Amino acid sequence: MSQKQSLTFSAINREFTQTLNKRVNEYFKTNNISRVGNTEMVIKTVVMFGLYFIPYALILGGVVTGLGWMFVLVLVMSLGLAGIGLSVMHDANHGAYSNKKWLNTLMGYSLNMVGANAFNWKIQHNVLHHTYTNVHEEDEDISPRGVLRLSPHSNWKWFHKYQFIYAWFLYGLMTIVWMVFKDFVRIIRYQQNGLARSNNANIVKEWLILIATKLVYISYIFVIPFLVTSLSGWQILFGILTMHYIAGFILAIIFQPAHVIEGTEYPLPDEHHKLENTWAVHQLHTTTNFGNKSRWFSWYVGGLNFQIEHHLFPNICHVHYRKISGIVESTAREFNLPYKSATTFVDALLGHARLLKQLGTSPA
Repeated sequence: MSQKQSLTFSAINREFTQTLNKRVNEYFKTNNISRVGNTEMVIKTVVMFGLYFIPYALILGGVVTGLGWMFVLVLVMSLGLAGIGLSVMHDANHGAYSNKKWLNTLMGYSLNMVGANAFNWKIQHNVLHHTYTNVHEEDEDISPRGVLRLSPHSNWKWFHKYQFIYAWFLYGLMTIVWMVFKDFVRIIRYQQNGLARSNNANIVKEWLILIATKLVYISYIFVIPFLVTSLSGWQILFGILTMHYIAGFILAIIFQPAHVIEGTEYPLPDEHHKLENTWAVHQLHTTTNFGNKSRWFSWYVGGLNFQIEHHLFPNICHVHYRKISGIVESTAREFNLPYKSATTFVDALLGHARLLKQLGTSPA
């Protein structure tokens, strides 16, 4: 059994969890609303897939010529790529897209369709990040990443003092690194540390899916355009890398401020491998909302600016977060617990930048 499964949470403040769950459940029951996706979710899915595949079809069909217009199409595809990740596959892989398991699975594989891997993502995100948010050596989202230091408990290197500058350039590499490197490293690690087995995975099947979907992706994103368009190989590759760089940057600046932001906490377990709070209270201490007033922003980022609601209720579709946020905030205040929120997205990014600088300072 992996070390990640040995940590436990405290039993204190259980009344908060029970009260909050009761109130949220009453909201859905009273209003006769399903906790999963609705018509808005279907429309959003069509829009995000359209942003990604319509420009692709226009490029293949030769409808648009000229590298300038090609770049515009690549930009639109990058918005669709990030949108699929934020607003479609994310809910699906949490089981919140639909009450039909097969539909969640199908929509979850939209991640494989754009070059990554749903199996790895569900372990890294659903299991490790959502369970042990901001816990050193447990949450892979804050684990040492090359030249980035995202936790005060990680080792400090001299170059970290510049990370508040260079981090922004590295964020664009996120999906590229996933696609060509991390997916293979992670599936091997999860196989070796027992996480694949503990999550009832058939590792042979997952390897076959990973390799097969990678080949399908390479075929439609590179091979087919090379064969049917007049674009050269380097032009196609440049377009692919540009698309992923823009999408990766969008994804990074949405996910990072939620937990790596000034004022967040990085709890450590005690000598008995126990964390000081219950799981729900732990989420309040380690998670921050941002830009909640903007409906368009919330729509595009899949409600992930309501990060507190998402972490407390990951099995509820994001289209409901705005409605339940008042319940969550009032209940947290009632129990004298934190409900952290940055007024705007810009405020959140500035808070993230300040923490990057603080984490880059040499520890005393």
